[in-house]
Amino acid sequence: MTITVDARGLNCPTPVIKTKTAMEGAPGENIITIVNNEAAKENVRRLAENSGYQVAIHDKDGDYYLEISPCSCGDVKPAPENDAGNYVIYVPTDKMGQGSDELGRILIKGYFYALTEAKPYPKAILFLNSGVNLTTEGSVVLEHLKTLEAGGVEILSCGTCLDFFALKDKLSVGSVTNMYSIVEKMNQATKVIRI
Repeated sequence: MTITVDARGLNCPTPVIKTKTAMEGAPGENIITIVNNEAAKENVRRLAENSGYQVAIHDKDGDYYLEISPCSCGDVKPAPENDAGNYVIYVPTDKMGQGSDELGRILIKGYFYALTEAKPYPKAILFLNSGVNLTTEGSVVLEHLKTLEAGGVEILSCGTCLDFFALKDKLSVGSVTNMYSIVEKMNQATKVIRI
């Protein structure tokens, strides 16, 4: 049986996530993922190879067909287990990276979508400074944060920051916290990831 994943025209990281979902839903089956840009092609290829599959790529009329099949090239070592979810994410801004604010907003949306699809989830996500904009009304990532919260992730926004931006009454996901609690969460975590 071959599963086809048509991911043409989909933004990063959706082609990777759709392919990963197909792999998990039918382990050991052949998969054909179709994408129409170089970045998606390389990202899906890396995912497949890192998951123990072999990949053959064919270019047809500007689309890339990635034929993904179980590897017969010996044992593939599973990725090492991490301290399942004993990490926190620190979000000090409502954009990702520096340079273009518009691109930064696109990237932050893609990041939180990808986070909903990756396991294990973090223990908590800590929003400070302009990062609190992401937990309030009108946020482009509100749906993703609610999914993470439903999955057991603590969504915590700095109360001082919400007050500073006059957003406390617009908080739409998670709860208000303080700097002492933020420090405690960071100290208790195996690792802290800043985005």
